[in-house]
Amino acid sequence: MSAILEGTPDKRLALVTGRAYPEQAEETAKYLGTTVLETTAYDFANGEMYIRFTEPVRGADVFVMQSHTEPINTWVMEQLIMIDALKRASARSITAVCPFMGYSRQDKKHQGREPITARLIFDLFRTAGADRIMTVDLHAAQEQGFFNGPVDHLTAMPVLLDYVRGHLPLENTTIVSPDAGRIKVSEQWAAKLGGLPLAFIHKTRDTTRPNCAEAHGIIGDAAGRDCVVVDDMIDTAGTICEAVRTLNNAGAASVTLVATHGLLSGPAVERLSQCGAREIVLMDTVPVPESKRLPNMTVLSVAPLLAAGIRSVFESGSVSTLLNGLPEDMRPRNIYA
Repeated sequence: MSAILEGTPDKRLALVTGRAYPEQAEETAKYLGTTVLETTAYDFANGEMYIRFTEPVRGADVFVMQSHTEPINTWVMEQLIMIDALKRASARSITAVCPFMGYSRQDKKHQGREPITARLIFDLFRTAGADRIMTVDLHAAQEQGFFNGPVDHLTAMPVLLDYVRGHLPLENTTIVSPDAGRIKVSEQWAAKLGGLPLAFIHKTRDTTRPNCAEAHGIIGDAAGRDCVVVDDMIDTAGTICEAVRTLNNAGAASVTLVATHGLLSGPAVERLSQCGAREIVLMDTVPVPESKRLPNMTVLSVAPLLAAGIRSVFESGSVSTLLNGLPEDMRPRNIYA
């Protein structure tokens, strides 16, 4: 099978990937009916990286997939080098596919003399030669304005909603926003699940310390309810576990955690194992190794969503239709990662 997918008229699609999470690209390629273009990649003794594509990409629409997982700076740099190589090889268009966009939390200044690193990352991709960006559930949707070109902002909501509908009883469910900043997303969840009640946790964050937040109480009714907490990412899990404890102390019948990006850094797994959540549902926008998976953790595949987005861009179709769910032929054959 050729790694270059022919299109019409005279269009060719190529999917390439870095070394951060090649399994994700291979699974995405299966949904597209193609294979991942072979790449030669290695490190020099001093840590510099070398990239070369083994087939010509001249005139091809190339999608460069890289998961910004740990070590994040290494994999961001590798993706930039891949984009530069494609630009110099005369690719027709270059789309940087970043299922999890690194540094997206640093989207504004909280104090003087701070960087806006999310803007810097988008600028680096543009400078390297990317014509467009495709990503899933940015920390703040307005970050799309940081890139001087199209940004296809996919959302994992349809995939996660399908799972919740099929695995949780909804008659006694409340959707919970972990903080005021996620209320709009939680409102969308509540509406799409049939007008479920909504609550949110009032918390404050210490902007001088990373991963530090304190919950103060709940706005809304959680007593006796099956609560579903919806967030964009779980990093060290301190905030989300504090939310679980707050809900349990308020008399919640159960708490289910749902997040797109399971970064699970540092003490996250230990905290999640002790927090009292009924279930933890994540997407595999970054790899979640077996060593970090708990008995009550479910990891869903993001590959069909990425494949649907890539196909829509390649065929000049509408990406926004994916907000309503995946196309029938992209529905997961196996929803688990």
